[in-house]
Formats: sequence, structure tokens, C-alpha cells
Amino acid sequence: MIRQVADSFKCAIEGVKEGWNKERNFRIHCVFAVATIFLAFILQISIVKWVLLLITIGIVMSLELLNSGLERAVDLVTNDYHPIAKQAKDFAAASVFIFSLIAVIIGILLFAEPIIKFVS
Repeated sequence: MIRQVADSFKCAIEGVKEGWNKERNFRIHCVFAVATIFLAFILQISIVKWVLLLITIGIVMSLELLNSGLERAVDLVTNDYHPIAKQAKDFAAASVFIFSLIAVIIGILLFAEPIIKFVS
């Protein structure tokens, strides 16, 4: 039982490593996540804002990895261009894009007041 759980964690960590090593957009999201967390420390945001921030970051990064996984799965099925395969990839990419836009809006809502207070 413990071995199975450890193997699951090992696979998950391997997925994060692969995402970092092979996916430019995942690296970009990671850099922005670290910068955002650093800003949150500086501005000393509330615990509720921390929770919202970490959930938002987690969703964006998870969606990016899911998008990459779906792209790999589609590529595994066919090397040829197929409009349905393109749609599957486009839909997955759109999910990351849409939530990334929402994440920016959430970031503005979370940080606007603390930044104004910090600057004043």
C-alpha cells in the first residue's frame, strides 16, 4: 500500500519534471507563479487571499499539464493532420487560455488594494 502511494507520487513528480523540461508554457506559468507568490509575501496578503491565490495558481498549472498530456495522447493516436484531432488540441489549449485570463482578473482583484496601500 505505502509502495503504491510512493509510486504514485514518483509518477506525479516525474510529470512535473517533464512539464518543466519540455513545455515552454508550463515554465512560463511557473515563473509567473513564483513572482506572484513573492509579491504576495511582500504585500502580506490575508490568509483568504492566499487560499484563493494558491487555488488559482494550482488550477492554471494543472490545466497546462493536462493540455500537454492531451496533446501527447492525440499525437500518439495519429501523426496525420485530422480536423478532430486539431479541435481536441484547440479545446484543451482554450481551457488553459480562458482560465489564465480569469487568473489575471483574480490577481488584479487580490492585489489591487494591497498594492495601493503599499504605494501610498
